[in-house]
Amino acid sequence: MTDPSEHGGPAGGASDRGLPGAGLVKGLAVTLKTMTSRSTTQQYPDVAPELPPRSRGVIALSEENCTVCMLCARECPDWCIYIDSHKEEVAVPGAARPRQRNVLDKFDIDFSLCMYCGICIEVCPFDALYWSPEFEYAEYDIKDLLHDKDHLGQWMATVPPPPAHDPNGEPAKEETAAAKKAARSVPPAVRPEADPGPAS
Repeated sequence: MTDPSEHGGPAGGASDRGLPGAGLVKGLAVTLKTMTSRSTTQQYPDVAPELPPRSRGVIALSEENCTVCMLCARECPDWCIYIDSHKEEVAVPGAARPRQRNVLDKFDIDFSLCMYCGICIEVCPFDALYWSPEFEYAEYDIKDLLHDKDHLGQWMATVPPPPAHDPNGEPAKEETAAAKKAARSVPPAVRPEADPGPAS
């Protein structure tokens, strides 16, 4: 015959419950501990919050880096980037004909549609788009969330510098390319002629 306490019977259930009101005392102890601990509430907007350096606040535009390749607008899943440009001729000395280059006329981002996925920043091959930690750009009218290139360019001043390169890691591609270019530009050292030695 088996003991009923082994299967959670009456004998085991009474001992597991303990004293009546123990759960209430335990809950009040947690409440008292929380009341006596120091508050961690941030007093925003009187005190600026300490955001991570790479937080996704708003997208900043470096206009001089943009070549109007349209990759960001094509890859945007929300179609919230609007770009317009025109071509102009650039005279190159010694060239048979002038070259053409794209000039950026319009670069707008509608932040009422943007979902802050960062795809536009990742696909940009010329580092024209950056994350800025600025987030205080709420508007009373949703139409005012359409920001042009001048407004996006003002946030470039708030973009944090990139993290320092790991000294134990591989060098950046730019550093490798610059080192190869410098090595090619330096003429090879003139080797001294070997001493023939005394004639036999």
